[in-house]
This record gives sequence, C-alpha cells and structure tokens, in this order.
Amino acid sequence: MTEGAVLVTGGTGFIGQVLCQELIKAGYSVDVLSRQPSEAVRALCGRVTPIRELSTINGSRGYDIVVNLAGEGIAEKRWSETRKQALRDSRIALTRELVTALLSCDRLPAVMVSGSAVGFYGDQGGRPVTESSPPKDEFSHRLCADWEKAAAPLADKGVRVCYSRTGVVAGRDGGFLERMVLPFRLGLGGRIGSGVQYMPWIHRRDVVRAILWMVENGDAQGAYNVVSPHPATNREFTRTLARVLGRPAILPVPAVALKVALGEMSRLLLTGQRALPERLQAGGFSFSYPDLEPALREALDRPA
Repeated sequence: MTEGAVLVTGGTGFIGQVLCQELIKAGYSVDVLSRQPSEAVRALCGRVTPIRELSTINGSRGYDIVVNLAGEGIAEKRWSETRKQALRDSRIALTRELVTALLSCDRLPAVMVSGSAVGFYGDQGGRPVTESSPPKDEFSHRLCADWEKAAAPLADKGVRVCYSRTGVVAGRDGGFLERMVLPFRLGLGGRIGSGVQYMPWIHRRDVVRAILWMVENGDAQGAYNVVSPHPATNREFTRTLARVLGRPAILPVPAVALKVALGEMSRLLLTGQRALPERLQAGGFSFSYPDLEPALREALDRPA
C-alpha cells in the first residue's frame, strides 16, 4: 500500500460517505470495509477500494490511518435484549476483530480514530459535560465505554488513538433530521417530553472536519466531544427547527407515550447531555456551524 493509505469502517454510513469523499480530495488512498456490493460502495463513497472481510488485511502491509465508524443505528429499533446485543456486536465485537487484524499487519497505523458517542456520559441533566465528566452507569454508557476499550490495545502498542464522542448529527439526505422533519411539515411537531433535556447536536460537516483534525494533528489523542459549542435543549431545538421550516411546533410528545412505545430506548429522547467540545476547542479546532439555526438551514436547504 502507498503512503497515506486509509481504512474506513462504516464508510457507507451518514458520516462515513462524506468523510471518504474528503479523504480522497485530500489525496489519500481509501479502502472501505463494507458488505455492500462494490458498485454501491463506490456510488456512496467515491473512488475507494471496497473490502468485504477483515481477513483480507490479515498479514498485509497495513495502513497509515484507520477510521472506525461501524455500528448499527442506536435509535432504529426498540431495545430488546437481542437488539442490545446486535448494537454491541456491531461496535465492540467488530472493533476487537479490527484491532486483531491490524496487529497482524507488517506495520501499525500511526493513528486510529474510533467511534463513540456522547451517550458515554449517560443522563447528565443540565450540567455542563466535558471529556472529564464522570458518567452515569446505564446502557448507553456501557455500550460506548466498552466500544472505546475495544480499541485500547492499539494505544498500548504506541498507536495514537482518538475517540470521537459524537452528538446528534445534522446534515442533508439522512440522519435524525430526516425522521424529525415530516411531523413538523405536517404541522404536528413539538417538543419531546418536558423539552428541558439537552440535545448535543453537531453539523455533519463539522464531524468530518473534526475527524480529519484528529487524523492530521499529531498531538491529538484520547476522547473528544464532537459536538457544537452551543448545545440546545429539546425545546430550543424544536422551536428553531419549526422556524426554519416555517411551521408550528405546538404538539408536544408526552413522555409517558414514548416510554410505553419505546421502553428503555425512550431515554435517548427524554434525557440528554449538555456536552461541550472542550478538548477540540483547546486544541484550536474551529467550527463551520457553531450555531443551530444556520446549521439547520444548511442541512435542510432552507436559506435565510
């Protein structure tokens, strides 16, 4: 493999597609681990080399950079025990397999950026949350903590490992906004529960830029909150979304209804974290979309 070789897992996902395209623009050679057909992978990611199995890289020359974003959507299905195990397997088990494969290569990567989420902290109420804040022990924390631990053996071998604790990502053509927008367009939108819970949002462009910053900044390592510096409560978020769409936000979703419908998964919507990107900002990272309304207008193609 040539210098500047990158392996991306989760490359066909909402964030991964744009990341792969930006890596290619920057001159990197990009391999994407995916079980989708090669034609579909290239259609989503651009001029990449699809890889179907991790066994392909066992004993190979290796990569300079690895970005590990693979994982099934945490909010796509109710959290049955079977679903929880699928969420763990798609993150933790795959990361362990990835690390084992990388350790078998002729050389180790210089850096790996591995996925995580602000769910690492569990429910934090309205307290400001930085990378050093103690977590609350619940499923989302255990999922993220074990996901991060799965990548730790590379750090023990001297690889610079960064953990991207990502918030709720806004962007075009997918993501959580795609699910939120329809009720608002029908005039049926509103806050979720009390609306006081924080939504640590971030624009997709800034997620990709933050990952590239971690890759290219030789001093970057450890956990980073990949969120906007201006988190919003759910009430603030829904009011802003309604204003951007020119629609009302007058029909709140009762907390009890969500608890009945979604069970434990309702905590994703009814609790939150006032997460702040303390370490990114301390490292000099600047956001393209620090404020919510411009971010939503770009994501929804609704110019002011």
